[in-house]
Amino acid sequence: MIDRRLWIKVCGLRTREAIEAAASAGADAVGFVFHEASPRHLTLAEARALVACVPEEVETVAVFLHPSQALVDAAIDAIGPDWVQTDAADLDGLRLPVGQKTLPVFRTGGRGTDEAISREVRGSRFLLESALSGAGERADWTMAASIATAGELVLAGGLDAANVGAAIATVRPFGVDVSSGVERSRGVKDVALIRDFVAAARK
Repeated sequence: MIDRRLWIKVCGLRTREAIEAAASAGADAVGFVFHEASPRHLTLAEARALVACVPEEVETVAVFLHPSQALVDAAIDAIGPDWVQTDAADLDGLRLPVGQKTLPVFRTGGRGTDEAISREVRGSRFLLESALSGAGERADWTMAASIATAGELVLAGGLDAANVGAAIATVRPFGVDVSSGVERSRGVKDVALIRDFVAAARK
């Protein structure tokens, strides 16, 4: 049975073909990474060209890791994202446009307890990730399940077509986020893997 409420984000897209594959497969959002150490990093010019390829019904997410205010300002100006995603602690020090939606990232294995995270995210959308973003490292599903009802939990970290069904059954998240799990090599998305992932998540 298809869970039509599940929100699916495909992150780290760098080509028009990958965007088209995600959109045609039924993904709800695509993520553009602005972090020079990442193999998925985009320049502002690259991101501006790619965002023009995103269908209107698909949301865009600007993804950062410990960014400067200048980088966030420039990326928002370049692509006008629906969401800004970065670690929850980063958001505390950033100035964002009024009304800008945010997707704070929390990490399993960190210092935050389940109870503390639940209190912080209550009723809002948030992403739960492993300690290392984009490295294929699986988040703690037990922890994720314990806080899934605190808000709209988007599960990330080590997901692929083979395990996303089990992840959804265990955690019951609001959404799922994939990056390395749909790549044929580090930073290079595979169109078939994107389609397989979305199909598996929708089952």
